[in-house]
Amino acid sequence: MAPNPKEKIKLLYIGSQSDITDALTENPDDVEVVVMDNGLRGIDYLRKNKDVDAIISDYKLSGIQGVNLATYIKTKLGLSKIPFVLLAFGADSNLRDTILKKKAVVDDLYLSTPNAESILTRIRFLLFYLKEINEAGLSEIAPQNDYKIPIIKRLFDILVSGSALLILSPVLLLVALAIRIESKGSVIYKSKRVGTGYKIFDFLKFRSMYTGSDAKLKELEHLNQYANNSTEETSSSRIPPCPRCAKLPKDEYCSPILYIKGEKICEYWYNELKKKDKAATFIKIENDPRITKVGKFIRNTSIDELPQLINVLKGDMSIVGNRPLPLYEAEQLTSDDWSARFLAPAGITGLWQVELRGKGGVMSEDERKGLDNKYAYTYSLWGDIKLIFRTIPALFQKENV
Repeated sequence: MAPNPKEKIKLLYIGSQSDITDALTENPDDVEVVVMDNGLRGIDYLRKNKDVDAIISDYKLSGIQGVNLATYIKTKLGLSKIPFVLLAFGADSNLRDTILKKKAVVDDLYLSTPNAESILTRIRFLLFYLKEINEAGLSEIAPQNDYKIPIIKRLFDILVSGSALLILSPVLLLVALAIRIESKGSVIYKSKRVGTGYKIFDFLKFRSMYTGSDAKLKELEHLNQYANNSTEETSSSRIPPCPRCAKLPKDEYCSPILYIKGEKICEYWYNELKKKDKAATFIKIENDPRITKVGKFIRNTSIDELPQLINVLKGDMSIVGNRPLPLYEAEQLTSDDWSARFLAPAGITGLWQVELRGKGGVMSEDERKGLDNKYAYTYSLWGDIKLIFRTIPALFQKENV
């Protein structure tokens, strides 16, 4: 039942605009607000908490954009009866028309900053309206199931991972002992990864770095092999002004407005800066000083990946698929062109790993993401078996991917 005007409602805000958060939390007696700063975390929250009354989201998000997020929530998660309000401030007519065509998944659109009272009034109306039309059977979005590993592929994964864990158990024990002797800390390293259908899970590896290495990553950004050369202007902590907007009257912008690092920036200039930005999506550091001696060996032989057989056995991953991405990488894949990679199985080995190993070069971001998408569209059990056979000789190459 939809809340009446006196009942407290629960909102999920997916975005990072502080003025919106402040507006939504002005009346704590009327509304409870949960804030998730990007689409991936929003999806993960809704998988575990389906008791929200309405969802408010920015159009521009890290990881997955607002319209696609609304579609995913209403079709894949089956939450079609929860109102979805999209904030697309400063959207031009083309973008506005595109969003309005998605009225089956986007219930309301704000093109300028609303106040708290108008948001709550509108949401209460939407709750009542959607309840009425759903009860009358006039509007219902047919839910689509999340991707599930095909039965034959799942049986193959269970057979291979279970057998491998039994056969390799002496090796696993010896490696665990060597890691523990060389350095303090847990033998197994867990990290949050984004896999199939944007699902977040605990990804298992043998620890190959000294404890606390993640905290040192910022200091080593200049060694990132995937990073582009950046100009002094783009590496500045302050966003440089757009040359097109500079020619327009004050407070006018040449394209839709985004909010980056607490500053306003037009979409055109954001995309231009992104092309030159040194902060590449994928991170790979040559001769990484954080890696232990045992870690270097198990990385070069891919032994550090063996605990992922447990992930496969649990169903988080498959033997072959697209590598599940760390959150900080997945959050930067904002282009819809690369979203297909999340519709394929997450795997221990995959297409780009065997393409890169042994070639002595560094694969670009676009090449890597292109191969991920290619696998998503073309994978098959026989293709997986061939990739496994290609992976075996690649394990003995020196390159670590």
